[in-house]
Amino acid sequence: MGPERIICLTEEPTEMLYLLGEEKRIVGISVYTERPARAKEEKTKVSAFISGNLKKITALEPDLVIGFSDIQSQLAKDLIERGLNVLIFNQRSIPEILSNMQILGNLVGQTEKANSLLLEWQNAMVSWKKENESKSNKPKVFFQEWDEPIITGIQWVSEAITLAGGEDCFSHLKDKKLAKDRIITADDVKDANPDVYIGSWCGKAMDWDWVRNKPEWLSTNFIISNKIFELDPSIILQPGPALFLEGIPKLKEIFSSL
Repeated sequence: MGPERIICLTEEPTEMLYLLGEEKRIVGISVYTERPARAKEEKTKVSAFISGNLKKITALEPDLVIGFSDIQSQLAKDLIERGLNVLIFNQRSIPEILSNMQILGNLVGQTEKANSLLLEWQNAMVSWKKENESKSNKPKVFFQEWDEPIITGIQWVSEAITLAGGEDCFSHLKDKKLAKDRIITADDVKDANPDVYIGSWCGKAMDWDWVRNKPEWLSTNFIISNKIFELDPSIILQPGPALFLEGIPKLKEIFSSL
């Protein structure tokens, strides 16, 4: 049976429930939802990322609210205090993402369908790893998810870069769960001298001029060779299906074109 009226405070549970054919259970979504595109037309928007419309959420009478990240802790607290059931995931790694997608499948009675989807993604990862075994020169990659301060990629992004055949310049920071612990300097990037720059600035478009004209970076490989790319945050910074369906394949496409 499972919950019949679900509110998704972030995109990834929305996308997964649609993939499972259980979108009828969703009564509210985040304004940042991009996947699937029709969700924006079909579902009521009730939250941003940190904040939510408490009145609108409670009026929808959800029997479960699903969110992601410790950043939503205050919103979760406010909803719990209003008597709502709240499930907050806090995944950081690809194995955790897969585990949480399985939990969603179990919650809505779609264990086998979730198993099938996860098996597809796991098989794809095995294939990608095999492809990488034959590569001797892997591009050094700097992934930037915020500009001021400069923040490099979260754990699943670093893992995605590896799966796609690249080498994350700041992989030593990937286990840092909080963004403030992944702050680096422009000089750190200069010293790492990446071959490729990938920007995916959470919640806003990448400023290409800012990247190209950063004084410290003018002599780096990625500036000299103009290997600068932007990725849609919805396919790389959402810890859910999009990462496997589009995020990692897009990274692979970029690296194979070098």
